[in-house]
Amino acid sequence: MNKLLPWQDELWERWITLRSHMPQALLIKGREGIGKLNFALNIAQSQLCEHPSNISTACQSCPACHWFTQQSHPDFQLIQPAVLSVTNDDKEDEKKLSKQITIEQIRALTDFARLSSHQGGHRVVVIYPAETMNNNAANALLKILEEPPEQMLILLVSHKPQRLLPTIVSRCLAFPMPMPPSNAVLSWLQLRNIKYPELFLARSGFSPLLAERTAEENQLTEQLQYLIKEIVQPDKVDAFILAEYIKSTEPIKVISWLQKWCYDLTGYKLTGKIRYFIDQHDAIIKLSRKIDILQMFHYQSKLIVAKREALHPLNQKLLYESILLAYQHAIREAI
Repeated sequence: MNKLLPWQDELWERWITLRSHMPQALLIKGREGIGKLNFALNIAQSQLCEHPSNISTACQSCPACHWFTQQSHPDFQLIQPAVLSVTNDDKEDEKKLSKQITIEQIRALTDFARLSSHQGGHRVVVIYPAETMNNNAANALLKILEEPPEQMLILLVSHKPQRLLPTIVSRCLAFPMPMPPSNAVLSWLQLRNIKYPELFLARSGFSPLLAERTAEENQLTEQLQYLIKEIVQPDKVDAFILAEYIKSTEPIKVISWLQKWCYDLTGYKLTGKIRYFIDQHDAIIKLSRKIDILQMFHYQSKLIVAKREALHPLNQKLLYESILLAYQHAIREAI
């Protein structure tokens, strides 16, 4: 398990203050890719550690820490969708695995709550990402939170807390995690030998862990590069050929690229600043001079609708054709 990330020291001090009045459930919330799960796991390990440091971090050397590192501590459970547990060897079966936290997993937590602590102290549960619980699982967790077991800490980690049941949120102590400062993140990425850290950080929405993953997987992909090459010339792009080329790419990813591209076009038009596609500076300046702000706002609202539909697209290629033709129309209206 990773140690605390460089930008989490102040957050850890906040946690230490809370420990004197230990909550039954903590809702750690914030943008994806800023280290929320890592922070929750550090809390869990420190609670189970036999010899924590003077700042309450885990010692990393006691038997409890070894069990935790080996994912075998009897007083700890990590509950997450099956798809997040897949290993590189199981990638072929990834599509068959659930993307939700199921009621069976929460029922197993009920059984875990009835057990006595192995070490006579706290038991700790991390639920990640909490918003992936289906309705039955969420209602089962609510029953646990209504009558919380003694000496059990439940850590809910969420990118989208608005999707949680209000009754669950009301029974948790909120622990918001802000976006980390960019200077600290860039230094961290450089230490991890990430080339072009500013570019990867911008493309990932300024989430450091997503930036690292994007760089490691070299996700300045052919599909993205081809998409940008085409949409910078909206009067020449063939939406049907482009849709065919990117049809195997995950819809959420493509729509997110388009949202960031449109954000930069309108952002530069209004403020003279580029946030995401900093390597396309000249193209964005040229195109932003021609766009109509209202047309772009209208198109961005279509992308929001498309993003909801993209979770269960009836035909992925048709979805791409629709949003690309709408983009072309929005730009051409202005030109």
